[in-house]
Amino acid sequence: MTADPLPPQAPPRRGVWAQLRPLLLRTHFYAGVFIAPFILVAAVTGLIYTAAPQIERMVYDHELRVPAGQAAQPLSKQVAAARAAHPSGEITSVMPAVDATSTTRVVFSDETVPADYEMAVFVDPYTLEVRGQERTFGQWLGVRAWIDDLHRNLHLGAFGRNYSELAASWMWIVVLGGLALWIGRRRSLRRVVLPDASAKKGRSRNLSWHAATGVWITIGLLLLSVTGLTWSNHAGAKIADVRTLFDWNSPPLETSLTPGGQAAEHRHGAAAPAAEGGDAVFTSGVGIDGVMATATAQGLRTPLFIAPPADAQSAWKVDESKRDWPTRFDAVTVDGRTGAVVDRVDFDEWPFMAKMTNWTIDAHMGILFGLPNQLVLAALAIGLIFVIARGYGMWWQRRPTRDGGARFGRPAPRGSLRALTPGVLVLVAATTLFIAYFLPLFAISLAVFLAVDVLLERRRTTRPPVLAGTLDPPSPDTQEETPVAVGAETGGR
Repeated sequence: MTADPLPPQAPPRRGVWAQLRPLLLRTHFYAGVFIAPFILVAAVTGLIYTAAPQIERMVYDHELRVPAGQAAQPLSKQVAAARAAHPSGEITSVMPAVDATSTTRVVFSDETVPADYEMAVFVDPYTLEVRGQERTFGQWLGVRAWIDDLHRNLHLGAFGRNYSELAASWMWIVVLGGLALWIGRRRSLRRVVLPDASAKKGRSRNLSWHAATGVWITIGLLLLSVTGLTWSNHAGAKIADVRTLFDWNSPPLETSLTPGGQAAEHRHGAAAPAAEGGDAVFTSGVGIDGVMATATAQGLRTPLFIAPPADAQSAWKVDESKRDWPTRFDAVTVDGRTGAVVDRVDFDEWPFMAKMTNWTIDAHMGILFGLPNQLVLAALAIGLIFVIARGYGMWWQRRPTRDGGARFGRPAPRGSLRALTPGVLVLVAATTLFIAYFLPLFAISLAVFLAVDVLLERRRTTRPPVLAGTLDPPSPDTQEETPVAVGAETGGR
């Protein structure tokens, strides 16, 4: 008499992390190989940008600095001196001298400079000597604007902005995914944050240094990624919609002199239509001197940006723009006929998220905390370059060989999506679609990765079988750890 056979055992249920890990590895691989070059360019140009303030001050010392004098001339006379040196174009803003040894900056619209640029004329506030003229992009002068363009778009205009947006769209994903992969392999905090001094030379040592460095710079890279997206082309528009939806923008400032009129938008450095009478607005009524006196009486301090009225029914606008800590962004509008205050918005009235947006962007640009801020950014850029180099090193070291010839490193095994349970698959799909909505370039590049993956698999399955012994068998260690260019099971970068 024989015993009944035991019923087949159901395979053990895999946890969420066990299901997601192969998917993260494969995504990490493609992102590392194909997106790392864009991130590397952003890191190198960002490293150059960290020195931009010092470069600007050195190159334009003659335009920006003057010997301290006894008493400054009226602001209207300084504007007149700038107009004499630059007879064409409309005056879009005036930045009075910020201290006793600074020049006054008068900004003109100018058809001879590139789009989005203007021409700044620098005037000695004591002698009315014109110290020079230089094109300007917002607050940045020629050299700094050139470095800024290099970092933002590689001097390729609107099309070039896609490179930096693509890098920012993927960087936080690679960072968080790599961090999860690395922590998932380590059991002690020390092994997570410190490189393994006992690691053998080669791939194991590369992985250790790559991972530990990535962990240390994770927070900084996440902040750079998120803040970089706020002024990107496609994702930036989505973020702007969210800020508007939740009222995360700075409060509007009324500029209309007509009762019940709507506030006219005016941005520093943006060209505005001339008021009736052209330059006469700077001396008629209370003129720019009276506007400056009203702003000073209201407690506003330099650095100030004074924008002339857009038309005869609009007010002057005076903004504080102290972007280093502690920041000051109070603003008033002034009736140019009487010198009366039309409206006022203090920085304290801004929503918290509007302040945070301002602070994090200025930190990204190395402005918020001055030289220490620049040094931290430089360290982040160098760390990021180091991590990418180590990642590519691991990718190369894990390459299979055929008859002594090198091939590219292998990605993680396929089939990670098919192995997901329905619940986890829905979670992954919903998360991906949510991210793709806000980050269109992420969605496009992810679709490209999937297409490449499918094509490579078809090529592999239609290729004649490889004779035994022609491929070096991977070691157990390399089967477990899949190298990528930016983060091989690390915190990214």
